[in-house]
Amino acid sequence: MIELDETDRRLLRILQRDASLATAELAEQVGLSQAPCWRRIKRLKDEGVIQATVALADARALGLGVTVFATVTLEEHSERATAAFEAAMRAAPEVLECCAVTGDRDYWIKLVVADIEDYDRFLTQRLLHLKLVRSVNSRFVLRAIKMTTALPV
Repeated sequence: MIELDETDRRLLRILQRDASLATAELAEQVGLSQAPCWRRIKRLKDEGVIQATVALADARALGLGVTVFATVTLEEHSERATAAFEAAMRAAPEVLECCAVTGDRDYWIKLVVADIEDYDRFLTQRLLHLKLVRSVNSRFVLRAIKMTTALPV
């Protein structure tokens, strides 16, 4: 774990809100000159604290109006089965997140699709087609109360 001072934390909070800010703007907001600010950002990237700089797209604007949380139980828990399932989830563009979880289910998946029919296709052609899945429990999002990618730093 890397040591972060309050200036590093302020930089991270700002960058998590808007990574498109110029170094000059960032430096001004955290009370540094440009060169030390740039060096701090470079160090955070080099140390893996900042993993990527991305643009967040609006799912609805792209016609992806349905968000689904699904829990999945596999038929078997062999290395081959879990590797095949995980590879299929990595390859599915609809899947935003896939996590192995504890409890009575094996995986938790968050995905976005255009509509219910699109989800039905994903379910039958991607998940159940694998023949590795024992059960899928789906929940459809009615409205998002909070959505963020920002970590509490």
